[in-house]
Amino acid sequence: MFQNFDNPSDPTKAKTRLQQLRETFDASGVDGFIIPHADEYQGEYLPPRAERLAWLTGFTGSAGSAIVLNQHAVIFVDGRYTLQVREQVDTALFEIESLIDNPPEKWLADNIDASKTIGFDPWLHTVSEIRKLTKAVKNAGGTLVATDQNPIDQIWTDQPAAPIGAVHIHPLKFAGKLAAEKICDLSDIVKQGGADCCILSDPSSIAWTFNIRGSDVPHTPLVLCFAILDAVARPKLFIDNRKLNIETRAYLTQLADLHNLEELEQTIADLASAGKKLMLDPDLAAHRFLQIAARENGIIVEAKDPARLPRAIKNE
Repeated sequence: MFQNFDNPSDPTKAKTRLQQLRETFDASGVDGFIIPHADEYQGEYLPPRAERLAWLTGFTGSAGSAIVLNQHAVIFVDGRYTLQVREQVDTALFEIESLIDNPPEKWLADNIDASKTIGFDPWLHTVSEIRKLTKAVKNAGGTLVATDQNPIDQIWTDQPAAPIGAVHIHPLKFAGKLAAEKICDLSDIVKQGGADCCILSDPSSIAWTFNIRGSDVPHTPLVLCFAILDAVARPKLFIDNRKLNIETRAYLTQLADLHNLEELEQTIADLASAGKKLMLDPDLAAHRFLQIAARENGIIVEAKDPARLPRAIKNE
């Protein structure tokens, strides 16, 4: 079945969960926290493990965000969800705002007190998003800080495990081009862009590049994984090995060096410390990548032509 219509929303638990979240603030050194509808891959559809916004608020739409302060909480949704949000969210706990007309960065600039510290999970926001949020919070006299751990994960005691949907090879008759040829073409683009390698964090881009499909998230046949394309060497693919059978493992081993997901951060740190120029798309890549590179005094090259790499390769 492509879709079911079960409603997992449970706003009756929001009051307790909101209080538990606020109780983590002192230990994290923050006065508030931003909860986007996002995962580390920045996808619209999330695996159950990443449905933090729904778990906290009861809202199950595919786009939204929340900001929780010590004495105030607000949820942002777009025009598709103006009715749904009022059915699923306790409006005595959460004020409802427009994600379009009064987005989180604008709301923060207008509503937080000076000297307040607002926390965020650097895996759940893009580079571009954090630039806007940082400017807004700074203009209000506050500080935006990345937390070492997501406080939702600390209090979500029965949080589901990460998905391990099986990977399968997308037939060439549908893909239209061998993955090896695509990788060669993309390596040339990385080189032409003045970078040594490029971080691919969008699963649809990775699915297109390697001609693979998966079943990690609802509604889209994606494999949740990361890749690093190199201008001259083989790519690196960071993936949970449990998703691969003998055939897919053999196929991918011909195209890339396979690594566990846990090796990603250290690999990026090693590349940055070695002086490699890392390309990323600021509208797609998690802020965490920039954070790692900055720690190692790395060089970041932003994609000069986002219509080419890495965003739109999935549309070709």
